[in-house]
Amino acid sequence: MEHVAEALAVDPTRGLAADELRRRRQHFGPNVFRESKPRPALSILLAQLRSIVVLLLFVATGMALFMGDTIEAMAIAVVIALNTVLGFTTEWRATRSMESLRRIARTETTVLRGGRAERIPASGLVPGDVVLLEAGDVIPADLRLQEAARMQADESVLTGESLPVRKQVDAVAAEASLLERPNIAFGGTALTRGSGSGLVVATGMDTEFGRIFAQVSTAQPRQTPLEKRLDALGKRLVWLVLVMAVMLAVIGVLTGRDLALAIEVAIALSVAAIPEGLPIVATIALARGMWRMARRNALITRLSAVETLGATSVILTDKTGTLTENRMTVTQVLLADADIGFQSEGDSTGDTGVTRRLLERAALCCNASLGDEAEDEKHATGDPTELALLAAAARLGLDRPALLAAMPEIREEPFSAEDKRMATIHRDADGVFAAVKGAPESVLPLCRAQQQGEAVHDLDDAGRQHWLQRAEDLAATGLRTLAIAERRLASEQDSPYSDLVLLGLIGMEDPPRKGVKEAIEQCHAAGVTVVMVTGDHAATAARIALDTGIVAEGQPPRVVDGEALQQVFESEATEELLDVRVFARVTPEQKLKLIDLHQRADRVVAMTGDGVNDAPALKKADIGVAMGIRGTAIARESAAMVLQDDEFRTIVAAIAQGRAIFSNIRKFVVYLMSCNISEVLVVVLATVAGAPLPLLPLQILFLNLVTDVFPALALGVGKGAPGAMQHPPRSPGERVLMRQHWVLIGLYAALIGLVVLGAMAVGRLILGFDASKAVTVSFLTLALAQMWHVFNIREDSGRWLRNEITGNPWIWAALGLCSALIAAAVYFPPLAAVLSLVHPGPDGWLLVALASVLPVLLAPLLRRLARRFGSL
Repeated sequence: MEHVAEALAVDPTRGLAADELRRRRQHFGPNVFRESKPRPALSILLAQLRSIVVLLLFVATGMALFMGDTIEAMAIAVVIALNTVLGFTTEWRATRSMESLRRIARTETTVLRGGRAERIPASGLVPGDVVLLEAGDVIPADLRLQEAARMQADESVLTGESLPVRKQVDAVAAEASLLERPNIAFGGTALTRGSGSGLVVATGMDTEFGRIFAQVSTAQPRQTPLEKRLDALGKRLVWLVLVMAVMLAVIGVLTGRDLALAIEVAIALSVAAIPEGLPIVATIALARGMWRMARRNALITRLSAVETLGATSVILTDKTGTLTENRMTVTQVLLADADIGFQSEGDSTGDTGVTRRLLERAALCCNASLGDEAEDEKHATGDPTELALLAAAARLGLDRPALLAAMPEIREEPFSAEDKRMATIHRDADGVFAAVKGAPESVLPLCRAQQQGEAVHDLDDAGRQHWLQRAEDLAATGLRTLAIAERRLASEQDSPYSDLVLLGLIGMEDPPRKGVKEAIEQCHAAGVTVVMVTGDHAATAARIALDTGIVAEGQPPRVVDGEALQQVFESEATEELLDVRVFARVTPEQKLKLIDLHQRADRVVAMTGDGVNDAPALKKADIGVAMGIRGTAIARESAAMVLQDDEFRTIVAAIAQGRAIFSNIRKFVVYLMSCNISEVLVVVLATVAGAPLPLLPLQILFLNLVTDVFPALALGVGKGAPGAMQHPPRSPGERVLMRQHWVLIGLYAALIGLVVLGAMAVGRLILGFDASKAVTVSFLTLALAQMWHVFNIREDSGRWLRNEITGNPWIWAALGLCSALIAAAVYFPPLAAVLSLVHPGPDGWLLVALASVLPVLLAPLLRRLARRFGSL
C-alpha cells in the first residue's frame, strides 16, 4: 500500500492539498465518461430512405414528372412519404446508451483533503484522492483499499459473480485478473457491508467501467438478415426494371410507336415492376410483430430486429439473474444422522429439534435482515447468503429479532477472509454461548464433538474427515456449503473458536428461474443452441447447466473457464469452442470474442444478460436481450430486446414470433411480386403483340396501392402457421425468395397475366367492347384476380378451406375494403375519370367474374409444378 501512495504522491492520512488538486484536475479532467451524442432525428429519417425499393420509387417519380404526369408523380410521392413516416415514428427514440453510466459521476462521495473530510460530487475526484466509504455507498471510482473493516461489495453488475465479494487490503499479484483483486473497490459497484477507505487509482474512462463504456461505444451491431435480404431483392428489381424498360422502349420504337408512347409504356412497366407496397407492408408487419411481442413482455428497441429473432440459432446466456434467481436458497441441511431437504415453501420435513437449533444458531450468527415482511424481498438487506439462512429459519417460525430479544448479542467476531468464519456471542437463561458459522474446512478442525439427536458425541479425526467428505459431495453439486457450530463459554471474553460442537452443514443454491428448463427444451426442439457464458465458478455453472437442461442428463458437462478460454483464443484453434455449452469465469472481452466466433461461423447470435459487464456483448450480438427488472440501465439500452418479466421463456415466445414474422414476410413478398410481375407481363405481352396498352400507369399504381397493399398487410400481420418451433432455424444466408418461390411467382404471374389478356381479347374480339370498356375489363379482371390470389399464399401443409389464410380475419377485412375501393374506382365519377374507367355492364362483370377465379382454381396444379422445378 505504501508503494501505491508513493506512486500517487499522496499522504493517505491527509489526502491531496489544494494546489495539487488543481493540477491533477487539469491533467486528468473530471471523473466522467465521454459524452456520446444521441442518434439525431435526421439520421433516423434518412435511414428510412436508403432502401433500394424506395430509390426506385424516386426514379419513377422523376420519370412521371418528366413526362408531365403530375398526378402519377404525386401518387408515388405519397407512397414514399407514407413509408417514411411509418418507419420514422416507429424507430424514433433518443438513444443515450451511456446515460446510466454517467449517473455514477453525479453521485456524491466523502473525500479526505488537506486532513479534513468533505462531501463532494463524484465527478470532482482525481487520482490520489482518499475516499471514505460506508455500507450502502456507490463506489465513485476505482480505489486501492487501505482500510477495510468487514467490507463486502456487490460486483455482480461488473463481473457476473452473484455473491458479494469480501474486500481486504493485502497486496495481490500484478497479473491477477479482475475477479482476483479483492483489494480494489471498482467504480460503479455498491458497498453492501462494512466501511473503509481507499486511494483513487483510476477515474472516468480509465476505470473498469470506463473500459466497458469504450467497448459499448465501439461494438457495432451487424446489418440484420432481413435488411440484407430486402436489399438483395431490391437490387434484383433494379436490373429487372432497367432491362425491361429499355427493352420495351426499343420494341415500341421499332414497331412504329412514337417516342412519347414508348416512354409511357416504359413508365407503366416501371410502376408495375416496383412493389410500391413492399416497404410499407414490411414496416407495418415488423411493427405489428413488435407490438405483439410487447404484449408478451418482450420490448423490441430496433424494428428490423423483430424478424432477426426468427433466424436465431445460438443463445449465449448469462447465468446470474437470467437462468437463476440471483438469490441464495437453503436446499440441504446435513445432520449427523440425517440429510434434510428443503424443497418447497410448505416443506416441514426439516422441522426437527436439531435442525431448528442449527438454523436458530445460523440466524443469530449474521448481520442481515429480512425487514418487516419476511417474504418481501424489497425489505431485505444484507449478504444473500445470510438472507438465505434467515429465510430458511423463518420457514420454521424462527424470527431473528425475536431470537435476539430472547438471546441478546454481546459481541461479534467478524468474518475473516483468511479464516473464512465468523461468530457471535449471546446470553441466554443458561449463560453465555457462541454461534459459529463458516467454511467446513475452517470450522470442522475446531470441533471436538457433534450433535446427534439429543446427545453430544465426541468427534475424532475420522469423523471430521467424514464430514469434510460430505461437504465436498455437496460442493460437487454446485451448492455453497456452510458449517454451523456452537460452544458454551465460561465468560464473555472467551474465544469462540475452540472445543466447538458441530450442529451440521447447510447447502445453498442460487436456484434456476421458473420455466427456464422448459424454455431451453423448446429451444433445443427448435434447433436453437443454448450456451451459458458466466462469470461464476465452474462447479456452479456445471450444476446449473445440468439443472436447466443446457447439458443433457447423464453427460458430464464440459466447462471451459476464462483462463483456458484465453489460451484457446491465443492459439487461434477456436473451432472446438463452437461445441462447448458452458463457459465460466468469463470476462467481458471474452464474451465479445465468443459472439464474434459464432458470427464468423454464420450463426445468428442472441446474447442475454443483465449487468454492465454484459453491455458490450448485448450490443455486438445480432440480438441483444436484456433483463428489464434485474437488468442495469446500460444493459437495457444496449439491447435490441428487453424482457419486462425477466423470463427466459419469453425469449422462446419471441423467437416463435420472429419465425412467424419471417414466414409472413415471405408470404406477402410472394404475393406482391406475383401481382406486380403479372402486371409486367400484361404490359410486355401487349406491347410485343402490338395491341393497345391494357393498363395505364395510374391504373397500375392504383392496383398496387389497393389490391396489393391491403391483402399483403393482412398477410403480414397474421399469426403464422402452427409448428414453426418444430423446425430448425433457417440459414442466415437464406433469401426471402428461394428458387421454388421464384418459380411459383413466375407461374402465378403468367397465369394471372394470361387471364387478364384473355379477358381483354374476349371482350374486344367476341363481345365487341370498345377500347375504354376493354381496358376497364382488363383492369377489373386483374384487380379481382389479385384479390382472390391471396388464398393461394398458404403453407403447403395447410388445407384448402381451413388454413392460416382463411382463418385470418384481417384477410376478410382487406378483401371487403378492396371490393369497396374497386367499386368506387368504377362508379365514383371523379375517381373513374382520373383512372379512365367506364361502366363495364352486366356482360363485362360476368366476364370479369369468370376470368378472375381461374387462378384460384388452377393454383394447386401450379404449386405442384413449383415444388418439382424448385427442387431441380
